[in-house]
Amino acid sequence: MEKVRIAVPSSNPGGLEAEVGAHFGHCDVYTIIDVEAGSVAQVSTLPNVPHAQGGCMAPVQHLASNGVNLLIAGGMGMRPLMGFNQVGIQVYYGAGAPNVGTAVDALLKGALVPFTQEYTCGGGQ
Repeated sequence: MEKVRIAVPSSNPGGLEAEVGAHFGHCDVYTIIDVEAGSVAQVSTLPNVPHAQGGCMAPVQHLASNGVNLLIAGGMGMRPLMGFNQVGIQVYYGAGAPNVGTAVDALLKGALVPFTQEYTCGGGQ
């Protein structure tokens, strides 16, 4: 991973010590991690956009428009997963990480698996 921008749904305030959100659409913020040459170069916070039940595509467009390439998520429905795939954001399953820093470290070490249909929820969960 030469240069990527990773988003992790998290609690507010964000940062590498922030708790990883269980569901991408219901987090307070996204912790944004810019990685260059395999190392964390910058950490920032991006507020989540409000969306109603069924409006799960708003965060997809929000993250895409902010240059995100990778997303580490704990849960999402099939529709946003397809949306992320369509906009070129790779999604990895990162449930169980105690904080954002641990999730990102696992991704950089190749320990996270791509998010597949088996991890999707029924939506709104």
